Amino acid sequence: MMPATLVGLDSLTARLPELREQYRAAQPFPHIVLDGVLVPEAFTRAAAEFPPIGDAFWKGYLHVNETKYGNTQPDTWGETLAAVAKEFVSPDFVAFLEELTGISDLLPDWSMDGGGLHQTLRGGHLNIHADFTTHHINENWSRRVNILLYLNDEWHEEWGGQLELWDTAMTAAQAKVQPAGNRMLVFTTSDDSFHGHPDALTCPEDVARRSMALYYFTEGARPVRKATNYRARPDETGLKRAAIALDRTAVDLYDRAKRKAGISDDQVSGVLERINKFRRPKG
Repeated sequence: MMPATLVGLDSLTARLPELREQYRAAQPFPHIVLDGVLVPEAFTRAAAEFPPIGDAFWKGYLHVNETKYGNTQPDTWGETLAAVAKEFVSPDFVAFLEELTGISDLLPDWSMDGGGLHQTLRGGHLNIHADFTTHHINENWSRRVNILLYLNDEWHEEWGGQLELWDTAMTAAQAKVQPAGNRMLVFTTSDDSFHGHPDALTCPEDVARRSMALYYFTEGARPVRKATNYRARPDETGLKRAAIALDRTAVDLYDRAKRKAGISDDQVSGVLERINKFRRPKG
């Protein structure tokens, strides 16, 4: 039988005064790491239900700046995973996020625009970036808060995959978050909240870096649209820096096409997956 409550919201709410201070004081931008967010039985069940690496519903985000897979269809998820996501969009959890972040009138996004379940395989990466700023369907929605819940049964530090949080000038990572199971990162999104895990994962072939991502928005009259803004690190020079910049431009063009011409991620992911097969190192 599934636990009545999957998220330990009562204990989080009881700690709000201290959590709120930690969140707002965090560098390089407001964020907090919360461990044990799901009750233990719920985490065990959710991790067990996480779709296998070869599941048919994964779609690839495979280009220069990232190589990961997403599933934005909660109706294809296991019962516990879907129920956890529903608790994360519930009025009580949204109210907790508003108190934590100081951002009022947050709107949860059940359409999972860019969110949902994510997995990154051995050799995969996600270059440092600031997220796209407006919803692709509700274009008067500005993206304000991200939550990332890690769903790994185990994750060894030597496998890499720590999420790096970089300063606005892109001089250095100011914080790193190990993707430990049942750990949640909450952070305020802006056009310079740079983050990512840019180095190739070294986990075993049958292991993936696994997470659930949900994004929260506020409604405004004329939000400024910006596509995902990938940035090079100081030691990424020459051809690599040029490739990151060129791919960033391509992502911006795709973002515009997605909004204006109705091009879907599903249409593009199949093409990217075929291209990526030719890019993968042999052996």
